[in-house]
Amino acid sequence: MSFPHSRPRRLRATPALRRLTAEFRLSPAELILPAFIREGLSGPAPISSMPGVVQHSTDSLKRAAAEAVELGLGGIMLFGVPAVRDAVGSGALDPDGVLNKAIRDVRSEVGDELVIMGDVCLDEFTDHGHCGVLDANGGVDNDATVQIYAQMAVAQAEAGAHVLAPSGMMDGQIGVIRKALDDSGFHNATVLAYAAKYASAFYGPFREAVDSQLVGDRRTYQMDPANRREALLEVELDLEEGADMVMVKPAMSYLDILADVAAMSPVPVAAYQISGEYAMIEAAAANGWIDRRRAIEESVLSIKRAGANLVLTYWAPELAGWLQNP
Repeated sequence: MSFPHSRPRRLRATPALRRLTAEFRLSPAELILPAFIREGLSGPAPISSMPGVVQHSTDSLKRAAAEAVELGLGGIMLFGVPAVRDAVGSGALDPDGVLNKAIRDVRSEVGDELVIMGDVCLDEFTDHGHCGVLDANGGVDNDATVQIYAQMAVAQAEAGAHVLAPSGMMDGQIGVIRKALDDSGFHNATVLAYAAKYASAFYGPFREAVDSQLVGDRRTYQMDPANRREALLEVELDLEEGADMVMVKPAMSYLDILADVAAMSPVPVAAYQISGEYAMIEAAAANGWIDRRRAIEESVLSIKRAGANLVLTYWAPELAGWLQNP
């Protein structure tokens, strides 16, 4: 006798059957590698809270970009770590600053074979660590900040970035950046909006990676983890202002948000598997508590299953290698 519940189980019987009937699949082209470049390094510097991830030198970043092309990755997201910071993050606008130079270097290395994305935010460049300039009361001045973002986006487009990714969660940032790009002749430059970015506790290792100077938190401008419907409002606003793609960040603790956004978005949806997610899996695997490879694959697949078209993950090169050689 065959029981009705046997039907799905029959499709799990062998690895080949499971591959054949899988509802969701990953591919290297959907993966984006976040990469850090630190000014003044002669070689890559390990990040202690993110085993296997480094702050790059110019040469090691170019090698990482070339490897990303060989692996078939979709893109690389660049973050700069300057040697000198100030209150207004002026290094972000310097054509020879660490991030703009890195964009030029990577573009000269890989051309159009890899989508080059630039982080449009001031947190790495300010001596106070906030994502924008501060007003007389010590709060972030939204309107002054978005004008700097517009200049940053144009500088990065001039350096060769294909995609500009404002991550500061400032009101009106997408519209101001889009207008600045168009006015400067960069009509084909793409804007990836960090549309639903939460004030998460899981950013800790990232702050080591960029040597963040932040004291306090960013809860006044990043989203409250308690809020779900608000994410859709933020996405709708960014879409109205001209966002070409939208992002949910973090990913794993916000899969409900990601699913909501994917269900309503007419543009591609990205999700960022952030530093804390990476660090937790690496730490658990190092202690023998979980199977590292299976945990990595399952975690990224869950993000895809929730609706992401693009996944930013520090495991992008390793995962792409596994996908090419199962």
